[in-house]
Amino acid sequence: MKGIVCESIEQFIYHNELPEPDFKPGEAIVKVRRVGVCGTDLHAYKGNQPFFSYPRILGHELAGVIDQVGANDLGLHVGDQVSVIPYMHCGTCIACRHGKTNCCTSMKVLGVHIDGGMRERISVPVTHLIRTEGLSLDQAAVLEPLAIGAHAVRRSRLARGETALVIGGGPIGLGVMAFAKYAGARVIAMDINEERLAFCRSWAQLEHTVNALEQPLEKLAEWTAGEFPTVVFDATGNVRSMTDAFGLVAHGGTLVYVGLVKSEITFNDPEFHKREMTLMGSRNATMEDFDHVREAISSGIIDIGRYITHRSDLEGMMDEFDKWLDPESKVVKAVVEL
Repeated sequence: MKGIVCESIEQFIYHNELPEPDFKPGEAIVKVRRVGVCGTDLHAYKGNQPFFSYPRILGHELAGVIDQVGANDLGLHVGDQVSVIPYMHCGTCIACRHGKTNCCTSMKVLGVHIDGGMRERISVPVTHLIRTEGLSLDQAAVLEPLAIGAHAVRRSRLARGETALVIGGGPIGLGVMAFAKYAGARVIAMDINEERLAFCRSWAQLEHTVNALEQPLEKLAEWTAGEFPTVVFDATGNVRSMTDAFGLVAHGGTLVYVGLVKSEITFNDPEFHKREMTLMGSRNATMEDFDHVREAISSGIIDIGRYITHRSDLEGMMDEFDKWLDPESKVVKAVVEL
């Protein structure tokens, strides 16, 4: 079986004879057809990903076709096109018992804690497969990154008519923008790259965007009658941005950390208390979020055609990966085709 292993920091090795996945009860063998590349993969490659060890097969944004499956209660059959929920939860811990499988105490994420899908076939519990008839393989592959944004919006309890600020115009931030707008909010995007902000305006159909380097406080105050956004989502994974975000939230508002940084965050307690601010972490997504994204894509609300900007085949990915890291490449979402 062909596949790519991240052997160590900045080192990929292409293999022609990886071991085939074991076919176990309750699992299905999925022939991988699409692998989305995300910030987690980029950070792992550069040695900046928390909870990570080498060697590792990357890849958790997966779409494919079932190659083998036994009898199951979900009605899955050989030949079904599926998307993968890559968060392997225990089902028994306090988080799982309360329906928060996305933050299981012993979470194992494909491509991070255990080997992922940057290979021809992978074994996945049938409970973690979503049939995606009616969607293209590209659409099925990006359910996962968009579900992260959908989960953050749902967790924030953002209501119709509120003003939301989304900091970070990468693929996760774009998903937050799309689902915040879908929830009926007025959405403002913030980034430091003008081209990316232009893409945010066009792709997510936003009225306002603001450059974080050009007096964002004044502009946010102007657009909100001095009250500031009631919900701020930070999807940057940048320490300074995540720290500065405290000063952008309305009194009584909510700050949601969607991005993850391998560092410590500090904040001014009087400012935090003065606002009676709510600080939230948002991690991964649940089946409910995946279903929400699937419905939105099926309804034509999400433009996947422009969301995916770069492609390669499996072997060619090793040559393309360093290019995708370069901001000049203008990657939004890269996909590997098998």
